[in-house]
Amino acid sequence: MTSRGLTPRAGPLLRRSVQRLVPDPSRVVTRMFVPGQEGFEQQDSRTAAVVARVMALDEDDVGSSFRDVMARFDRRHRDLRGIFRRHAAGVADRLESDRVLSDQRQLLLGATFTTEYAIEAAALCNPSIVPHPDQNGAASGSLRFVMSVRGVGEGHRSSIGFRTGTVDAEGNATVDPPAPFATAGAIGPVPLEAAVFRSELRRLRNDGENADYVLDALGSTFTFDALEARLAMLHDNLATRRRGERTIALVRAIAERTYGITFEPDTELAERVLLPAMAAERHGMEDARFVRFTDDDGRVSNYATYTAYDGAAISQQMLETADFRSFTSAPIVGAAAANKGLALFPRRIGGRFVALSRADRETNAVAFSDNPRQWPTAETFQVPARPWELLQLGNCGSPIETDEGWLVLTHGVGPVRTYSIGAILLDLDDPTVVLAQLPEPLLTPAGDEQDGYVPNVVYSCGSLVHAGTLVLPYGIGDAAIGIASVALGDVLAALASSPAKVA
Repeated sequence: MTSRGLTPRAGPLLRRSVQRLVPDPSRVVTRMFVPGQEGFEQQDSRTAAVVARVMALDEDDVGSSFRDVMARFDRRHRDLRGIFRRHAAGVADRLESDRVLSDQRQLLLGATFTTEYAIEAAALCNPSIVPHPDQNGAASGSLRFVMSVRGVGEGHRSSIGFRTGTVDAEGNATVDPPAPFATAGAIGPVPLEAAVFRSELRRLRNDGENADYVLDALGSTFTFDALEARLAMLHDNLATRRRGERTIALVRAIAERTYGITFEPDTELAERVLLPAMAAERHGMEDARFVRFTDDDGRVSNYATYTAYDGAAISQQMLETADFRSFTSAPIVGAAAANKGLALFPRRIGGRFVALSRADRETNAVAFSDNPRQWPTAETFQVPARPWELLQLGNCGSPIETDEGWLVLTHGVGPVRTYSIGAILLDLDDPTVVLAQLPEPLLTPAGDEQDGYVPNVVYSCGSLVHAGTLVLPYGIGDAAIGIASVALGDVLAALASSPAKVA
């Protein structure tokens, strides 16, 4: 039975906002630039020669060149002088030890080893949305929100950015103007978790005595320095420990995938950008699915699963943040996390963490775990069956809890690789049980949504409910982001009239 009024063609219940977010090539961050080590070159660094050229300039040339740099770039970045000083420090070992630099020469040196990267020059897509951690200033009946976005820049490298906005008392969503700057955070170490190492080494079939030798001495959590000290001891005993070098390499690769990101307090939330920070994600951080998670003890945090892509292989990572200023990124491991699209439920069920999974690449499944970073198995609950999902199914973000059940927005891929968004309802106590599913999509690409960086795609990584309205931000052809909304009661009524078939 077709759910009346819930497809774009029937459309009176689902509303598309006129507001659209489009890629902005002026949103740039800085990165250290090392000549001779660009991605397409396999050569030695030309750093020493470039430093020598900067040192050879007379002070007049230094002054005029630096003034030109500041005139063209200062308005594009927060604390540009601080950036230049950090990059100059990165090549300080190439300077003569007794050479004293003027302030302007030091800054010009840093500028010479700086490049800009346009974080969304190619595409902007795949949003998710959660309540803002700070509701101060919100009008009565309104909800401030944080929207994560996937920006795609040069080389199809993805980063995670943010926008803010408000859903008013009538359920209308408005996105704030973008922040004046884009700013990357500082990367630093965070505690490592032994259980994650053991689970991933088990999956890689390297969980034998060498792994035990390293991990048994470290406890349940430990620092990177403590791990390195233990790996050094393993290396000193390679003569009696076969395959020890492989264990050392694997353990270091897992450790690298756990790190922290911190932003300065004076940065705006919407200017903060999470850039690839380790080898497993050097070609992108894709499709963050944020969820506001409330634990059994009442503690609230924001989790996000995302896909790390190294140019050849994918893996899954989990972000955790309370304030969107300090983040931790750590690996998600286990067979149920072997593919894209893990999405955490917003609370435990029966004392356990629960997640949607698509480990087999084409069906929707549910996984249970005692640790949100370990997902050993998953149980399939939905398989492709309808014309608009013949190629594969997946989720469009974390489930939304309603009195009737867990509302899950799904994506289906059909003919001409067209992506559509559907809806199903899962049992609150046993989410492996499908109570209802809409036979037709909630959203398919409209006529003006077919073209884009990736044609024929509407895709979301998360929605929310406020003022009785389901607010659904969605990517349009990976070229823009739109916002659709529909009365939650109408979706639930349509689902009630479309119960799942019981064999």
